Parts: sequence; C-alpha cells; structure tokens
Amino acid sequence: MSVRRSSVFGGSKRLLKEKIVQIYESFFRGEDLTRHNPNFWSEFFLLKPKVALLEAEILKLSGDELMSLKPNINILFAECVKTLDHEHAIRVVYALQTLCALISSVCKKTSGECGFDVINILIGFDVAEQQMQALLKHCSKFLTGDFPHSLACLCLKLLLVIVTGSDNISQNSLLEYLIIHSMFDVLVQLLCNPESRAIHGSDVLLLISLLVNYRKYELSNPYIVKLSILDNELALNGYGQVLTGALSELCHQSETDETEIQASWLSSITNMVGLMFGTEGDYSRMQQVNCNTGALIALYEVVHLNRNFMTTLAHIQTDVKVGSFPQDDSNAGLEQSTLLVTFFQYCSIVMQDPKCANSTKLCFIILSCIAEDQYANFYMHDSNLMFKVILYRLPMRHRKITLDSQPQTLAATLVDLIVEFIMSHMMNKFPLELFLLAIGIIHRILCYQKKSRVRLNYQWKNLWSALISLLKFLTLHKAQFAKKYDIFSLGSQVVNIFNLFIMYGDSFLPSPNSYDELYYEIIRMHTVFDALYTFASRYSSTDGEFKSSAISLTNCLINVRAIVNHFAPKIDSWLSDQSLSTPSEDQILEVVRKNYGSLTLKLQDGLDQYEPYSEKPNHTAFFTNMIRNVVIDIKQNIDYASLDLQVILNDFSSIT
Repeated sequence: MSVRRSSVFGGSKRLLKEKIVQIYESFFRGEDLTRHNPNFWSEFFLLKPKVALLEAEILKLSGDELMSLKPNINILFAECVKTLDHEHAIRVVYALQTLCALISSVCKKTSGECGFDVINILIGFDVAEQQMQALLKHCSKFLTGDFPHSLACLCLKLLLVIVTGSDNISQNSLLEYLIIHSMFDVLVQLLCNPESRAIHGSDVLLLISLLVNYRKYELSNPYIVKLSILDNELALNGYGQVLTGALSELCHQSETDETEIQASWLSSITNMVGLMFGTEGDYSRMQQVNCNTGALIALYEVVHLNRNFMTTLAHIQTDVKVGSFPQDDSNAGLEQSTLLVTFFQYCSIVMQDPKCANSTKLCFIILSCIAEDQYANFYMHDSNLMFKVILYRLPMRHRKITLDSQPQTLAATLVDLIVEFIMSHMMNKFPLELFLLAIGIIHRILCYQKKSRVRLNYQWKNLWSALISLLKFLTLHKAQFAKKYDIFSLGSQVVNIFNLFIMYGDSFLPSPNSYDELYYEIIRMHTVFDALYTFASRYSSTDGEFKSSAISLTNCLINVRAIVNHFAPKIDSWLSDQSLSTPSEDQILEVVRKNYGSLTLKLQDGLDQYEPYSEKPNHTAFFTNMIRNVVIDIKQNIDYASLDLQVILNDFSSIT
C-alpha cells in the first residue's frame, strides 16, 4: 500500500546513500572525482571511511576491472600518504584507516589473481619506492614522536596489514621496502618505554617476529642481524615483560577453566558438547591459543638469536600485566616471577592439549635452545634461586593430583616437566618427534651437569622410572610402532641417558646413595631392558627400514646388560645363602655396594655430546607453517575499522 502511494505522489522511492558510499561507487566506476571539485581530496578525508564497504568494492572487481582501475587506486594510495602530513588529526586518522582497508583488500584480491603484482596495482612501480619511503617515514614519526597512543596503535595495525599481505610472508613483495627502510629501531624504542610497551607491546613483538622471518634463509635480513646483537637492557627486559604477560594470561585462563570445570558436573557436559559442536567458548579458547602462538614465535626468535636475552629469562617480572597479548586485570596480585617460570607453567598446559602439538614442539625447541646455553643452565641450577612452579598435571587413575609444589631450582622443575610429558604421552598415536625433543632436553641438562660438576638436588628416581616406563611401553607396542616409527632411535636416546648416569653419575648425582639407587632400578626392571635388547636384536637381523638404528640400540645396551648380568647372580647367591625370597631394597643395595669392584664396564664415547640445535634444514618447513598460521590469525582478527572518534579527539587535544 505504501509503495503504491509513493508512486502516485512522485515516482519510485529511493534509499538515500551516505556521501562516502556514493564516492566509493563513483570512484570504482573509474570516474575522475576531482574534475568538477578541486578540493575533493581535502573534503574526502573529512568523511569517516566505510572500511567494510571499501573492501567489498575492491574484492568484487574482476581481474580486468582491477587493472583498469589501477590509476584510481594509485591516486587513492598517494593521496592517503600525502594526507598523513596534514595538521588536521581527523584527516590523518581517516587516511590511515583508508590505507589499511585499501592495502588489505588489494592484497587479498591480487593473491587470488595470477599475474597481478600488488605493488603495481596498489602504488605503481614508478613511484613505489618514493611512496613507501614516505609512508614508513610518517609511521616512524607517529610511533616515536609526541603523538597520541591511539594514532600509534593505528600505525602499528597498518604495519601489520602490510606485513600480513600474503599468507606466505616470504612472497610478500611489500616487505622489501621494510627491509630497505628498517623499522627495527622504532619498534625497539616502543619496548623501552613502559607506557608504550603496555599499550603496543603485543603488536611490536608480532611485527618483529614476522619481519625476522621474511626470506630468512635467502638474504641478509637486517631484522635478524639487529635482533641478534640487541643489547639494550631496557628493550630486552621490555620484550620479556610482554612475553611474560602473554604467557601468564593463558596460564591464568587455564586455571580459571579448570576451576569452573571442577565446580560443576554440568560444566563438564557443556564442555563436551562444546568440543563436539564448536561453541563460542571453544572458539574463544582457540583464539587464545592462536594469539599465544605469536608470543611463542616471538620467544623462540629472541632465544634462538640473542644470547643477551638469556639474562632476561632470569629477570624478576614485577608486573606481568605489562604489554600482554592482550590481557585483562585479573592477574593483579600475582607473586613475583620470571619469564622462565611462566614459560615452564605454560608448557605444562599446552603440552596436554592434543590440538596444540605444533605449539608443544615449538616449546620443546625453545627449551632445547635454553638447555644449550651456559648462562641459562647456570641460572637454572643455582641453588640460591628457588621457585615454586605449579605445573599442570594430567589427571590419571593411578595418581592423586596435588597443587602443593615446593620451591626448587628451575633445572629440577624442567626435569619434572619432561617427566610429566613422558608419563602422560604414552599413547597409540605416538608423538615420536616430541619424545625425541623431550629426551634431548634432558640430555643437554645432564651434559651441563657432567661438564660443570653440578650436583642437582633432585629425586632422580622419578626420571629413571619414567624412562623405564617409556621403554616398556615401546616394547609392548613394538609390532605396531616398528612399522611406522623409528622407535630404535628413541630407545637409543633413552638408554644413553642411563649410560650417562652409569659412566659419569658419580660426578653429578647428589650423593653416593643416588648412584646406588640407579643400579637398583636397572636391576629391578631388568626384564624391560632384556625385552628391548631381544626386540632390537631380532629386528637388526632383518632387512627392515630401521635396521641400522636397531643395531645402534643393541650396542647402547652393552653396559646396562653388563650390570644386570653381573649383579643378578650375586643377588641370587646372596638370597640363597640368606634363605630369602623377598629381600628389601636396602638388602639389595648392600649387595650392589659390595660388588662394584668386580664390575667391568665398556667406555662409550660421545655420551656427553649432542648435536647443537639448528633451525635449517631440520625445521624450516615447520617454521614456515607456523609463521603462516600466525599471519592468517592476525589477518582474521585485526581490527582497524572500529575507532572511537571522541577518544582520538581527546587524545590529540591533550597533546596539543
């Protein structure tokens, strides 16, 4: 009825469009909007951008249409850069927003269209160097000058848009300009300032981490060089504070989730339904893990590249909320901690989530780098530095979970962490690579103790029992695993841990009794070692894929078998003389002590040596995939559209 009435009194009723919408439509029809209005661009940047609409207009273009509109797109980019020099705050903000939308949408469009170069479509080859230099100069000015944090925030988002223009960061040609005109010193300056670090810390670390990974195996990347030699204590501590805030937030969130789950059986049911159907809560948790993947990459790069950062691992963080990824205020009142303490707790949580296998691998790689460093080991083994670290432990039927942990050295906590991983990951879907990394961490710790003659006050029986349980698990599932995995290499690593204790344990075990207990455990669980030797010997007589590894394992077992073969008859003879069938541990230990002198062991070379960690070539594909995931996650979650105009105006007025 209303439609007919309107047609009678003046024709069809048209919806009124906002002026900015009309401009977008005309612009992407190829019209020259400055022909009849020489002040067009001055007026344009007073209009609030419709970011979603601008992106939609570009994304709906065909390849031919995109090429035909290249002059208009180049002009829009140039005018945005030019406006960044304007004294009017709103124009600057709207120009930055427009640039974010323009670059993001053109990158998306060109990535799906073969033969189109994003630089040419977006800027134009002939002026690209000049325009990008001007753009980055303005960004540097806004990030380091006396400007509002809201403007700096938008600048960082623009840089993130540029850096994440392609899922494969090494194929992002825009990054060549960030290599030529390095932003590293500008980003580091933000980390040095407590206020800017608190607001922008997460974005800064993401940018540094991604830029470090641009063609890192192909060219001399200035971000790699500068990060590796960075020795500014303020910057390194700032870097560490941002990471501590990020990781502690995930730890806090996991503790909250655990409490809520235990509080109600209904919560458990809801949780299971959420896992099956993907609830909002599940999505939120996924986002948290993804966010911390960026933090993990940032931690890896600085630990891997910068020896000076090892002192930051030990730095007491008095305010873990500073510069989080991001974080709420629920962490107020936390005890003083260090980045390494927080990271250990984070590892204990992440490694129990089957969906986070890649994050667990990255955690173990980071721990491997730390365990190779002399200073980090000195710090972790310092008996004057004791920390109470609550590690997350997976509920199991045969043990009772307790949250009451006693203060101990961080080296002891690290061994506890690996023991927990071993005990909770003996499963049919066997994570062989993670086990190899985990045992490698223990090996590095023991090599340091042997070399430095450090006697760690630790209940080593916990580790020995876990390792023997692992060997038993491998032999029980040998038929299944030997077809798919080289479990013999893992077996050799585990047995060599025992060999290291056997040959050199007297120089780093806390007491002679500990050395006696080692022999007791080997003798007590000799059937496990016997079964492992039998399996390896049989396999080595075949032409199986892992024959050489099986032969190596049989050789590694020489001293373990020598101990068993030497002491077993002695113990049997003593039992016969004493008419005993069930001796106590102390009685067996006494027999062991009396018969050390007649034991002959074979000296094995290389037990206290390991191959230093190298990213290339072993882990290049892994890190390429991890960086891709971080890039995709940033692109999905970056928000440059929602701005509180009043806040920005207030920020500018307070500056002026």
